Amino acid sequence: MAVIEQSPPPAKGPSLVAQLGALLLMTATAIGGGWFAGDYLGATTTHEETAGAPAAPHADAEGADDKGVPARPVLMPLAPMTTNLAAPSSVWVQMELALVVDAPQPPPEVIEAIHQDLFAYMRTLKMHQVEGASGYQHLKADLEERARIRSGGQVRQILIRTLLFE
Repeated sequence: MAVIEQSPPPAKGPSLVAQLGALLLMTATAIGGGWFAGDYLGATTTHEETAGAPAAPHADAEGADDKGVPARPVLMPLAPMTTNLAAPSSVWVQMELALVVDAPQPPPEVIEAIHQDLFAYMRTLKMHQVEGASGYQHLKADLEERARIRSGGQVRQILIRTLLFE
């Protein structure tokens, strides 16, 4: 007697129409999501900002000259600073900073006061405060706030040129 082996019928997958329908649905969802995100993000910027053109000057802009043209910012490098952190005290930090200031430039005494204040602030930091991307952002924000206070609002931004921990 011969044994006849019967194999189960091959499993049928989804039909071609169902696959095409799922593909069209995913494509429409991706297009809709992209359109929504682009519309949402595009509403927060102007056309001039996205084209890279500077914003049109306003006649009532702060720091404007007699003709109503805003003053151009000036980049002022600070002397490098090297100090140790508060904890652990064996960690040393070396920084090179530059200030973006509105014209007219602050006097050298103000720049020196900013430098000394930032130097003193760096000595109070602990390593866990500056770890990671968010720590870096908080450090930069704190440095900018201190520089603005010392300069009476003339410092627009601080550029961290070098930040080295040893």
